[in-house]
Amino acid sequence: MLNNLTTVAVSLFGTVATSVATLPTPSYASQLPLNLILDQVAMINEAPTQETATKEVVPETPTPKVKRLICKDCNSYEARVLDFLQDKGVTDRNALATIMGNIRQESTFIPNICEGGARTSYEGCRSGGFGVLQWTDSARYNGLGQHARRLGSSPSNLETQLDYLINESDWKMIEGQMKTPGQTINDYMRLARRWIRWGHHGARTDYAYDYARKLVMVEVEKS
Repeated sequence: MLNNLTTVAVSLFGTVATSVATLPTPSYASQLPLNLILDQVAMINEAPTQETATKEVVPETPTPKVKRLICKDCNSYEARVLDFLQDKGVTDRNALATIMGNIRQESTFIPNICEGGARTSYEGCRSGGFGVLQWTDSARYNGLGQHARRLGSSPSNLETQLDYLINESDWKMIEGQMKTPGQTINDYMRLARRWIRWGHHGARTDYAYDYARKLVMVEVEKS
């Protein structure tokens, strides 16, 4: 009888095991609420890609800066002349101050001024010097007009006169020395006399020293 019971028990155990083995495997996804499934999909879509993650950590390239002299308490004409000269390679404080001191003596930086102080156009200045450097003799005066025509601009314009200034043969004669740093204002002033050929010294040296005190070195973004 004991053998019969054992046989029945083994048979029943086999049946139960077979039934359990044949049951379908439960689906995990089917057991999750719909809103939780949608949240998980959204999280996957919002995860940053490798490219996005790389872009986020790349630092911005800093804008290069250069040292440059600016003029404290100077008007717009003075500032434009200072910028122009530095752009053209004159960088020494004393050299810049000397050139600006001479322009102040000659014209107070007014481009449409005739000798004696009359404000007029290039064509209206019938005698004496004209412009920021008071170009006086016929060759230099006419040279300004011809240069303006080549540029297609007005000889009464400040930028036109500055461009003429650095292209004139008188400037070319001393340009290299004016661009050589480390000299005194008196050294640069002797060069300026050969260039401008003034007849009256006036206060140009005092003006030069005044500009030397006003010029301040700053760092600006490179253009």
